[in-house]
Amino acid sequence: MESNATDNGGKAVEIADFDQLRSDFTRFMMSYKFGIDELMTKINILKEEFTHIHRYSPIEHVGSRLKTPESIIIKARRKNCPLTLDDIRTNIVDIAGIRITCSFISDTYRIADMIGSQTDVRVLEVKDYIAAPKPNGYKSLHLIVEIPVFMSDRIQPVPVELQIRTIAMDFWASLEHKIFYKYHGTIPAPLLAELTEAADSANRLDVTMERLHDEVAEIKGGESSDAIHLDSMPPLSLPRELLIAMLDGRKPL
Repeated sequence: MESNATDNGGKAVEIADFDQLRSDFTRFMMSYKFGIDELMTKINILKEEFTHIHRYSPIEHVGSRLKTPESIIIKARRKNCPLTLDDIRTNIVDIAGIRITCSFISDTYRIADMIGSQTDVRVLEVKDYIAAPKPNGYKSLHLIVEIPVFMSDRIQPVPVELQIRTIAMDFWASLEHKIFYKYHGTIPAPLLAELTEAADSANRLDVTMERLHDEVAEIKGGESSDAIHLDSMPPLSLPRELLIAMLDGRKPL
């Protein structure tokens, strides 16, 4: 005879029910992990393409995170969301998250456009905290995108939160996050004012560095960023002799 257990409400629950719940929750969490993997693959393909073909990548760094079950439950309770897998999937869209760090402000929008335009990616929501920063100075471009995950018995659409920001924005956000938790969410007014000023300084740095980058690009003149430099080949280069022959023959690839 199968043994029973008792849940928090005092009801008898079959061990088989726990096994099924564990299996369902494992599949639930794995779908978000696979969603991250799918989107990370797309992002890394873009990064490598830009590095080897365009000789400049707008993507400096990529990181990801998956909320823990404990964090999911805390957020569900805060949102008054029923603790069922279907309700959680519908109401909590940041279980899976990816952060992309770029050099320049224009790169953040460029990357968002490239990812959002892919045929199997659906953009569900955009929050532009670069154009309209939060009151404390926080800046970042947030997207919720949905990506299909092909599992053994189904195609599961998975939402992933995508944060795209510059290096300066990321540095400020990291510092603000540490201070926020140090003061348990209540930052003293003088420190908050300094953080806001620091955000303004970070923005001025972003604007200045992008202007300098654009000026350097103009100084280089008419040389295309896609041009092939025989004396300075990218890591994945063709043999020099083959390149010369191709250029001489003017034959399309």
